[in-house]
Amino acid sequence: MKNITLSADERLIEAARRRARTEHTTLNEAFRRWLADYAQAEQRLHRLDEVMAGLKGRLQVGRPIGRDERNAR
Repeated sequence: MKNITLSADERLIEAARRRARTEHTTLNEAFRRWLADYAQAEQRLHRLDEVMAGLKGRLQVGRPIGRDERNAR
C-alpha cells in the first residue's frame, strides 16, 4: 500500500476523526473507502447504462403514463 500526504484544515481533520470514531473506524479507513468509491464511480455508471440499455423495450407499464404522473414528486 502506498502512503500519500494531504493538506486540510485542522478543524476539518479533527471533525472527520470524531465522525470516524463514532462509526467505529479510522480516518484512514474512511478515506480508503471514499477513494475506492471515487475511483470506481465512472465504471459503475457505465455498468448502469449497460443494464438500462438492456432493459429498454423489455419493460411495460401496462398503460400510458401522463405528464403530471411522470413529474409527480
